Amino acid sequence: MTPEEAQRQPLARDRRQPVSVCTLTWRDPLLWLRAGWADVVRCPAVSLSYGLMFTLVAWAFRLSAVRSPEYTLMLASTVLLMGPALAMGLIQASRSCSIGAEAKLRPCLVCWWQAKGSMALFAGLLLVIELLWARTSLLVFALFSDNLVPNTNVLSMLLDGANRAFMLAYGCASAGFALLAFGMSAVSLPLMLDRPAADAITAAITSLRACLEHPAVMLWWAMLVAVITLLAMLPLGFGLLVAWPLIGHSSWHAYRGIVCPQNLSSLTPLQTDR
Repeated sequence: MTPEEAQRQPLARDRRQPVSVCTLTWRDPLLWLRAGWADVVRCPAVSLSYGLMFTLVAWAFRLSAVRSPEYTLMLASTVLLMGPALAMGLIQASRSCSIGAEAKLRPCLVCWWQAKGSMALFAGLLLVIELLWARTSLLVFALFSDNLVPNTNVLSMLLDGANRAFMLAYGCASAGFALLAFGMSAVSLPLMLDRPAADAITAAITSLRACLEHPAVMLWWAMLVAVITLLAMLPLGFGLLVAWPLIGHSSWHAYRGIVCPQNLSSLTPLQTDR
């Protein structure tokens, strides 16, 4: 069987194998990033094409926040619905590289179709989290609105020391929802791509279980992703051309490092790189 055939036809026995979480160390996230960078270099056309799409989305967010903030939530909802399908393309590119196949843009763009039902459900779960996040933010603003020191500049108002209690409450609420979203999606997309029989709920629970069993390592991984993203957004977000493809490719290697079948002797080369 050629690499392309192996890529299109996952073995049935792999679909039946239960999902288990491997033992992780603090070095693993760095190894995932190194392997992800190798994939960026190996398939630059696919990586930079996705990087350009992600950068344009980031610029759209910035313009919306400055000129039409009332549309920002709608744009965020659209991204949450479409984002997983786009991100899966980078995972597919790394999956192709791992079996020696050439990563091409068109198959990467449509790879999500084989798991369209699970993808739709997963996107819906992310959308629910976003709506709860927005509702909680409004509640925090309402609770502290009487004590906020007004300022014509929103950033200055948020950084004002007199608004420290509000910033603490808002930061804790936002961090909680961000960690929940990360916990649900850490390995969900590559799991649904690699094992089409795994539904969105199973993938999300597996991802959350990995975070609960290895909280320090997964928090370290989340911090690396956040720092890379923040640095890439300075000054005008051009770094996202490379940063988000790097994170997307690395998520495939994170999946292969976190999730493993219970019977390791039956693994195919596609499923193990440890």
